[in-house]
Amino acid sequence: MFSKVKRLIQLIKSYEERFNKIDLALGKIETRLNESIDSDQINDYEFKVSSQWGEDGIIQYLINNINIKNTTFVEFGVEKYIESNTRFLLQNNNWNGLVLDGSIENISYIKNDPIYWKHNLKAEHAFLTVENINQIISSNGILGDIGLLSIDVDGNDYWLWEAINCISPNIVVIEFNSLFGKKEKVSVPYKPNFVWTNEHFSNLYWGASLAAMEYLGKKKGYSLVGINSVSSNAFFVKDELVGNVRKTNSEEAHSYSSFRQSRNEKGELTYLDTNECLVLISDCTLQRVDTSEEFKVNELFGNFHGM
Repeated sequence: MFSKVKRLIQLIKSYEERFNKIDLALGKIETRLNESIDSDQINDYEFKVSSQWGEDGIIQYLINNINIKNTTFVEFGVEKYIESNTRFLLQNNNWNGLVLDGSIENISYIKNDPIYWKHNLKAEHAFLTVENINQIISSNGILGDIGLLSIDVDGNDYWLWEAINCISPNIVVIEFNSLFGKKEKVSVPYKPNFVWTNEHFSNLYWGASLAAMEYLGKKKGYSLVGINSVSSNAFFVKDELVGNVRKTNSEEAHSYSSFRQSRNEKGELTYLDTNECLVLISDCTLQRVDTSEEFKVNELFGNFHGM
């Protein structure tokens, strides 16, 4: 019986390896097909191999259109690194990098994945804060100019990017909360132990607006070049590297995400639309990142229409 189970596990692993090779081959084909696209909109280049949505395609477009000398990445909030913004870079383009996650179990999974010995990848367990982020990155031997930084922690995303000064990424991919509209430069206030599932049962109260990310990007010397088609991730490129990549701004680029992840107090999906989501978190506090003033959601967005 034990031997049959063992053979079954080996068979499943062999199929997983084959599917991975097929995905990579399709990704290579899509990368080549993208070369024939004549568009200055980055989300026209989307395709998915390992990313959650179409980020793999956008990243391939960007690295092929700007001058990147250091092919190192840092990504945090990767969970098991099955779905991520840098896995395809690692496998397809032979980049190297550091991935961070707040779960010991997730990091253990990554270190037992064949990808860990096949590629130059480091995985570290850490709950990231403004106070420790630079020490954690630099202690892993990553300093100065790097190719790409990807941030997705469903909480202190704005504050972590603001705090990072030990590396200077050519490209930054960062999650934003489309619920917070296209004009207000707002974020959840910084809280070192912020966990979105603990802050509000709805799983809607996290992160920062696209306008806030654009504001921070400008301060750090980056241009917003677009967002993905589902309005979850923003893409920034260093001002001096933008070249022919089209710049945009938060008002032009913003759209509301179509996915409906709101939950009730039992943790059940409720499929609310944008206005209903804002009503649900109306008593939550947001901070204007340019003035540090704090307001309730309903104070900032009023009747929630035309934001």
